[in-house]
Amino acid sequence: MTAAPRKSRKRPSSSPLEAIVHALGDRGDGLARPASGGERLFYVAGALPGERVRLRPQGRKGDGEIAELEAVIEASAERVDPPCPHAALCGGCDLQHLDPPALADWKRDKVVRALAHRGLGTVTVDQTLSLPAGTRRRLSVGLRGRARHGVCGFFARESHRLIDTPHCLLPTPPLAALMEHLRRALPGFLAPAAEGTALMTETETGIDLRLDLPTAPELTGREALAALAEDADLARLTLTIAGGSEEPVALRRAPKLTLGGTPVLPPPGPFLQPSVDGERALTDLVLAAFEDLPAGAVIADLFCGLGTFALPLAARGFKLRGWDIESSAIGALGATAPARAGKVQATTRDLFRRPLVAEELAGWSGVVLDPPRAGAKAQVEALAAAGPGPLGAPVRPSILGIVGGAPAAAATGPSVIVLVSCAPASFARDARALVDGGYRIDWVRPVDQFTWSHHVEVVARFSRG
Repeated sequence: MTAAPRKSRKRPSSSPLEAIVHALGDRGDGLARPASGGERLFYVAGALPGERVRLRPQGRKGDGEIAELEAVIEASAERVDPPCPHAALCGGCDLQHLDPPALADWKRDKVVRALAHRGLGTVTVDQTLSLPAGTRRRLSVGLRGRARHGVCGFFARESHRLIDTPHCLLPTPPLAALMEHLRRALPGFLAPAAEGTALMTETETGIDLRLDLPTAPELTGREALAALAEDADLARLTLTIAGGSEEPVALRRAPKLTLGGTPVLPPPGPFLQPSVDGERALTDLVLAAFEDLPAGAVIADLFCGLGTFALPLAARGFKLRGWDIESSAIGALGATAPARAGKVQATTRDLFRRPLVAEELAGWSGVVLDPPRAGAKAQVEALAAAGPGPLGAPVRPSILGIVGGAPAAAATGPSVIVLVSCAPASFARDARALVDGGYRIDWVRPVDQFTWSHHVEVVARFSRG
């Protein structure tokens, strides 16, 4: 994950002071107040609750001040030595200094607090399912040209400064090796001080690499890119210039993924769960949520992407319809064997601007949503407005385009909804809308596949109340 630098209003640093840390903020910063008393609030990266620290204020941030941690005077029992040598500078990981069990508890509490903020404080949240480091098969890193070895890594905290991270513990070994290949190759196609990004995905046939560079490389630069593809044994190398259209540079093997037992040929740089273990954990939870639905029931996969959930559900005998804004992902899903056999239908649609409305929701037994970080406010409100429908409600063929089922008597909503979210705040907002629409929350499970960061995934099952 490329950690985007946080914006703040900087001012010259002031004199250090001692403070007591009373909590962790949602971004993993210690929340501290002066040990001498007073209402000043400091956001202190690297500090833990219960600690007495010496900090130096740096500038305003919202209702408080950013502060640099200068020393831990009295340490928390939950403090550990960060395992990564880059932890002090790199902004890719926020919480390597927190004991893993305590980190899992904090991530669960983050979900609990988000739900309570929406008036859902009585909802039971299960323990966090934590996944190990060294399993990231999809990673976005920053690049900077230098005369010799280039820089390949993540932004420093609260900064636009790129940190080289040759010993990063997050990626799989093949991606870690590619980062070193990039460092050596960068001088050949990225000018000194110029910056770009690399999105790398490990597939079953090799690494799929997409580079975004500020300017188009000359002939020698393109030769360097071709050499990189050969030396790093890439499956595919794709180039974009300043976020523009994609240009194939090398296709040595077709990248391939397997989702639900189905081979998928992804487009360059697709959305994908960051690890195979994380994908498996989320998929198992989604499958379990629908296990009470009858065979042949219709399930809609909203924000379906390549079919991470649609294809495993189709393999269980359900009929799937998927929608996503990314036409390239829909094309890849539509080309799979289940789609060609009519078990999965995939449609391009912007569900933020054009959420599926009540009439279109008629007859579905279940819905799974996996929206971006902003959540699915408009679509969830449409689901809530449709109302819970009867278990295994009949299908309206004119709307669903799937053979079988009698016309529905009324536009009723699905009996089971599964919400997958990577942001507790938007998850809680969307959960509130579903509860207000007549659904009950059956269970909530945090999944930590963003190791050592403040991010956490959430999966929840909703059924008719």
